[in-house]
Amino acid sequence: MLILPFKLNQDRRHHIPRQRRKVTNWPAYDASLCQRGSLTVWFTDEAIAAWAAEPRTTRGGQSRYSPVAILTALTIRAVFHLPYRQAEGLLGSIIGLLGLGLRVPDHTTLSRRAATLDVPRPGNAGADAGSEPLHLGVDAGTGRIVASTLTPKDVDDASQAGPLLDQVAGAVASFTGDGGYDQDRVYDSVAERHPEAAVVVPPRATAVPSGTAESAPTQRDGHLQRIAEHGRMAWQNASGYNKRARVEAAMNRWKQVIGDELRAHTDERRRTEVAVAVHAPNRMLELGRPSYVQVA
Repeated sequence: MLILPFKLNQDRRHHIPRQRRKVTNWPAYDASLCQRGSLTVWFTDEAIAAWAAEPRTTRGGQSRYSPVAILTALTIRAVFHLPYRQAEGLLGSIIGLLGLGLRVPDHTTLSRRAATLDVPRPGNAGADAGSEPLHLGVDAGTGRIVASTLTPKDVDDASQAGPLLDQVAGAVASFTGDGGYDQDRVYDSVAERHPEAAVVVPPRATAVPSGTAESAPTQRDGHLQRIAEHGRMAWQNASGYNKRARVEAAMNRWKQVIGDELRAHTDERRRTEVAVAVHAPNRMLELGRPSYVQVA
């Protein structure tokens, strides 16, 4: 699992030359990029069949639209950067052009349901968020965003290690973050949930070994020893820390698709907007990913 790097001490960081890579599956990847622009990608047979809400068996009003319908509308809104009314209009025109006999959620319904929608998370089926920082967890193997949190701006990044890990289904082999995550509570959070996972976080320049470094060295002690013996750049290459660049790539995809800010004005709707914004790039990634080989 990789955590979005915060540009800590940017002016004093080691600058790693950008690796040159060649795409080896260009025809298939090129076709997937074109398919991402196809409006029909949002209307599978399963989505059409599940468009109407299931009959309610408890007291209360009957919903007309299923979570699939609301998620579809909110996804279109996020990808095309639209207000609720324009999202309603675009969805209606798409349904009409496709000749589908589906009802269109109105903008008030979209706004109301956005506060309570349960968006599927990866594994279980940053960007400027106003005054709230966004924290992302990315699967290093697939490039999918597997966890996200939205916090007040005065919340410490390291405090989100546990909440992010709690969203990940299955085992975690490693947790990678920048120097802002060099805290005991991060190591404790990882060890509590995934005892066998490696924690790949660069120790701060002022870091010192623990009191048990000689008798029972911790993972952090091991990082300090390797940096002392081989240098920080060698440690980055050997530890796999450079994989964190894949998080930056995920954030670039986010910004290209979603933009630099959220549009909702309440915490509940912002959380849903973030979840939808995670869902959309992941769906696009499913259409096709580039395969690379390093050439320099």
